[in-house]
Amino acid sequence: QVQLVESGGGLVQAGDSLRLSCAASGRTFSNYVMGWFRQAPGKEREFVARIKWSGGSTYYADSVKGRFAISRDNAKRIVYLQMNSLTPGDTAVYYCAARPLARTDFDSWGQGTQVTVSS
Repeated sequence: QVQLVESGGGLVQAGDSLRLSCAASGRTFSNYVMGWFRQAPGKEREFVARIKWSGGSTYYADSVKGRFAISRDNAKRIVYLQMNSLTPGDTAVYYCAARPLARTDFDSWGQGTQVTVSS
């Protein structure tokens, strides 16, 4: 059973940086895709970024491209989301997610971590 635990959220000011971590356990992830999503108050959850565990190819939402970077540490089984040049529009609960390569939908989710960016 896949378990995902996020950490690293907090309150920062506009222009600051923050790094989120997602500790993954429960299986090997070589055939998995790991992703970050976010949900702002009153809005639907939206895709932020994803990375293929094997090979490390990445893909980003247009809204964060050039500011956010997703990466993974194979040995520690941690997925990171480095967030730079944060704006109040980035305020949301950020969720880590996982899916097998063969699936199109993410089927394992963490509990989320709050990121608040003040102006």
